[in-house]
Amino acid sequence: MTKIYFIINPISGKGKHEISQAYLDTFFDSDKYQVFAKYSTYKKHAIVLTQEAITQGADVIVACGGDGTIHEVATELVGKEVRFGIVPVGSGNGLASNLSIPKDIEQAIKRVRDGKSMRMDVGSVNGEYFFSNMGFGIDATIIDNYEKSGKRKLSAYIKASLNSAQNYKAKRMRVSYQGQVKEVNPLLLFISNSNEMGYNMTLTPKASLTDGQLDYLMVPKINIFKQLTFGLYVLLKKTDRFRKTDYVQTDYIKVEIIDQSRNGLQMDGEYYQYDTNHFEIKVLKGALHVIY
Repeated sequence: MTKIYFIINPISGKGKHEISQAYLDTFFDSDKYQVFAKYSTYKKHAIVLTQEAITQGADVIVACGGDGTIHEVATELVGKEVRFGIVPVGSGNGLASNLSIPKDIEQAIKRVRDGKSMRMDVGSVNGEYFFSNMGFGIDATIIDNYEKSGKRKLSAYIKASLNSAQNYKAKRMRVSYQGQVKEVNPLLLFISNSNEMGYNMTLTPKASLTDGQLDYLMVPKINIFKQLTFGLYVLLKKTDRFRKTDYVQTDYIKVEIIDQSRNGLQMDGEYYQYDTNHFEIKVLKGALHVIY
């Protein structure tokens, strides 16, 4: 008997989905599966629910929500044998897209039941996990402004991007990788495990979830006209060809933010503040058992 726990964010996608115990039961043969619907009701509640599901002997734990819910559930499954499933609801959903998981809820649930599984890599920043990407530059500022807007729409993301581009102040950073040390003043310092960042956009087209590498992209501070040119390269999914960039694949990166002791960054589309200016970023090969 396979035990499957669905960790559901009831307000993802503006609460328009109808994922319930009764609905889930229609997809699974009761002779083969035990299915449990658990609802998160506050920030980080999905972490608690995932921990409880593990102690109750879950074989599969499924995150039903947006990037935040997916991140909370997946974090608790790193290094464990429990398989991780995704039913994407809400905004972004970069990881689900990279795994070719259907956006349609019914089809995504069927994928949990019938799909294959694999070991995917996981990124780590000072011991905190990320699954798609993280960044210290303007992307973190965009996410911060996007969250403050209180709206989860592509139009809100575009507006946050434009406002951030006008007001962004680059920070001096010292970056180390592959025996090199560089002092940079980046518009964008982006590190990715995935070639999809949500909304069908990518900054790291060469990235793979299973290559044991992280893709590092650094774009220096450039004028608004070159920013627009870079935006065109993003739309064409050819950022690695933009002449101003550093694009490297590596398994370890060290970042020191000079002159500041408290710093913000984004991980998997969520904004975080840290009381440090030293960050060690590395890849954990095959650390998450995921259904796709």
